[in-house]
Amino acid sequence: MFRKFEKHIRQNFPFLEKSRLLLAVSGGIDSMVLVHLLHQLKCDIALCHCNFQLRGLESFEDQHFVQDYADANAIPLFVTQFDTEAFANDFKLSTQIAARELRYNWFYELLETENYDYILTAHHADDSVETFLINLSRGTGLEGLTGIPAQNGKIIRPLLPFSRAEILEYAKENHIQWREDSSNASDKYLRNKIRHHLVPLLKELNPQFLESFQKTQTYLQQSQELVEDAAIMVYQQVAKEEGETIVFDLKQLLKLPNYLSYLYQWLHEFGFTAWEDIYNLVESQSGKQVFSANYRLLKDRGQLILSPLQLEVENPEYWIEKDCGVIDTPLHLRFEKADHIENTSTNTIFVDADKLQYPLVLKPWQKGDAFQPFGMNGKSKKLSKLFKDEKLSLIEKDNCWVLWSTNQIVWVVGVRQDERFRIDNATQNILEITLEF
Repeated sequence: MFRKFEKHIRQNFPFLEKSRLLLAVSGGIDSMVLVHLLHQLKCDIALCHCNFQLRGLESFEDQHFVQDYADANAIPLFVTQFDTEAFANDFKLSTQIAARELRYNWFYELLETENYDYILTAHHADDSVETFLINLSRGTGLEGLTGIPAQNGKIIRPLLPFSRAEILEYAKENHIQWREDSSNASDKYLRNKIRHHLVPLLKELNPQFLESFQKTQTYLQQSQELVEDAAIMVYQQVAKEEGETIVFDLKQLLKLPNYLSYLYQWLHEFGFTAWEDIYNLVESQSGKQVFSANYRLLKDRGQLILSPLQLEVENPEYWIEKDCGVIDTPLHLRFEKADHIENTSTNTIFVDADKLQYPLVLKPWQKGDAFQPFGMNGKSKKLSKLFKDEKLSLIEKDNCWVLWSTNQIVWVVGVRQDERFRIDNATQNILEITLEF
């Protein structure tokens, strides 16, 4: 196995031999074999061990085992302890998901603080089979069937080509000691049920099952790459990015023979799961929307608009003093004296500076707000009616800010100026206000 491992590293991860590596070590057979293999390659390694405190005394015995091994072999070691159950309860997570979140957050922290290059874990071929079957049983897209990636950013899994049987044989041949996790014997978790019952049956039906499965996963990975390439090319024809917002042209989208598949490729990374609702959104009336934890997808006439959910601050207000030239929050506004009016647009207004009462206030519009639209002397109009007339989408309305002078609107920013602050024959001082992007 060592020669096969050495060849695998030099062909696929040659940079590891000159990198500083952190090995996630539980004390189990997989991680102890990985330590031994990398030690044999004379790689620059350190161990990191998480004590999740889920198995009482046994968890601390695992920790002491890893500490003793690191001391005996003069290998640097980092150890941390987590109150995993409390974390899981606080954030309403399963114990397994909570443990994963805790350990990977800590791994990345160690990379930064201790100046290591990569984190190595001991996932192997049987783990990849189990992950495939778990995802298959729950329903998944193509990417859920491609198995555990050999590399995911700074995370590398160099044992994926090796089976559990190969690892066990290597451990026995080299007299490697390890700790048995008693929870692995329980069928409490779905992964263990698959490991103990389904995978052995598949191997019985086909003794070469693992080799066949690895070939299948290679084909699936290649297919996934083709799908991703196609999605990128079509995205450029259908989507337009406007800052943090993405607008999908439904007319172009509906020309595609498999447009629902493209929507899935484009949107799944934003945390959406209600796919039937999203697919129905294409044919629904304007104003319908679907939410993920951090994003909103809105149907607005001939478009689907994807935008991040903003953190809501109760009645935010930004005060602007008289001599202020520029503000950057929440919008980028520039205030400049002007000699005459030119280049007026929805993003630039010219006002009579002497009519303003400072400080000016910039805040989000609210229901009931009303102003006198530019050109409509003496006539009041509610902003909600203005937005309807201007055919603003829900997202555009939600992101609309209003500039106030005492209790009067100066500008519905980027939409319409107020008549009461316009330039007239008596104006002596002109102020130009520009919304910049």
